[in-house]
Amino acid sequence: MIRWLKDPLFHFLLIGAGLFILYGWQADDDAARPDQIVFTEAEVDRLINLWERKWQRLPTQQELQGLIKQQIREEVLYREALAMGLDKDDMVVRRRMAQKMEFITNDLASLAEPGDAELQTYLEKHTDKFAIPGQISYSQVYLNANQRGDQVNADAQKLLEELSQSNADIDISMAGDSFMGGYRFNDETDWQVARIFGKDFTRQLFQVAVGEWLGPIESGYGLHLVRVDARTDSRQPTLDQVRDKVRVEWIAEQQRKMNEQLYPELRKRYEITIEGPAALSQVTSDSE
Repeated sequence: MIRWLKDPLFHFLLIGAGLFILYGWQADDDAARPDQIVFTEAEVDRLINLWERKWQRLPTQQELQGLIKQQIREEVLYREALAMGLDKDDMVVRRRMAQKMEFITNDLASLAEPGDAELQTYLEKHTDKFAIPGQISYSQVYLNANQRGDQVNADAQKLLEELSQSNADIDISMAGDSFMGGYRFNDETDWQVARIFGKDFTRQLFQVAVGEWLGPIESGYGLHLVRVDARTDSRQPTLDQVRDKVRVEWIAEQQRKMNEQLYPELRKRYEITIEGPAALSQVTSDSE
């Protein structure tokens, strides 16, 4: 029982229930006096804050009056549009209002700040998401298969022997064929390598022993002789290294959970009937 009371999701739902009750009271008040528009001091302060954030200064009295007039005009037209039922058949309006309901639950989830224990648990459960990718430094010599034709493989083997017997400081830009992508690459992740040479080349490159010329490895450009100069494996970060990222992902997950749990409760308030083929009646029992 105590553990359940400490669950952040329980807190979100409790706060959410309070807000929905508050919104319900507000809606009842609006319904009681549909001809009354009250522009509160809080709303005036909100307009002032928005103006100050945008223009880096407070609005003048005339500017503030203009802002309030615009808000009143918008409220009058909004209420008249509702009275005429203009929101009923507008898919954009319907979708936007549904999204705003989800935004409310998202905001509730953002109210609770996770502690280190919760973040550490989340980090350990999602190791792949936060892993620091391995990096590789390598050199490559390119052989253009289109130019060399059937001789390309023989040329590759001959050049491989020459490179294997040379010292590490050889100017590899003079070996093989010219390549616009470069010859030496430092501290690249697998996706950075794949962006240039493709996934198959990358997979083979990360399996090559360090310090030896090997190949040829094929890419979309042709054949390559490669030497891995240094390589670090993928590793798991500490919480301090990725705290902000873990926090963002943790909150996003709480938002998803809250929306998933809140919607079925809201749906229970409605009796849903779908007219048409009997097969469609299954939708009414679907909780999604």
